[in-house]
Amino acid sequence: MAARVLIFEDNDLLRESLVSLIQLSENYQLAGAYPNVSTVREAVNSASPQIILMDIDMPGMTGIEAVKAIRQFNPGVPVLMLTVFDDNAHVFDAIKAGASGYLLKKHITSRLFVAMDEALEGGSPLSPSIARMIVTSMQAQSANVYNLTVRETEILSLLSKGESYKLIATQLGITLDTVRTHIKKIYEKLHVHSQTEAVSKALRERLV
Repeated sequence: MAARVLIFEDNDLLRESLVSLIQLSENYQLAGAYPNVSTVREAVNSASPQIILMDIDMPGMTGIEAVKAIRQFNPGVPVLMLTVFDDNAHVFDAIKAGASGYLLKKHITSRLFVAMDEALEGGSPLSPSIARMIVTSMQAQSANVYNLTVRETEILSLLSKGESYKLIATQLGITLDTVRTHIKKIYEKLHVHSQTEAVSKALRERLV
């Protein structure tokens, strides 16, 4: 049985394209398409969709605010965000609001149905660049647990690649003594006593 899809997209051309894609699919059925989310509760309750496609940037109430509203009365329906944004703030705000996945609009033609299938199966589909950004952000957060500075993280990364103190100094344009001072600080912050321990912990906890 075809899954019912509800669309919220303020760009008329893109909304029409999404409608056409859904109507051409044997696995999905259009449950409705709206240019804004001003009546999101009524639309969701009346259409009873199995999945929602939600633009993130709309006039009035945003897609993120709409997801928060939907989660208050329908915590289960998958909501796939469609957007041109791939910055940290929009991505994490959408995920925190309860979005099931995050697809860049430039990937709609090639990845829309794959993403929708994944969301319906309980997954969290993400465009490749979004996934990479999330991993990078998580790594940065891990590093911040130890209060490593940007320079200390750079040096730890180079150590993890097997670079010598002298080569690190050359690459970063600092003195050998400065490298040694930074490494001493890194050891103290990571609570380790050797380069092997520091590198092992960095790789194990994805600090670099």
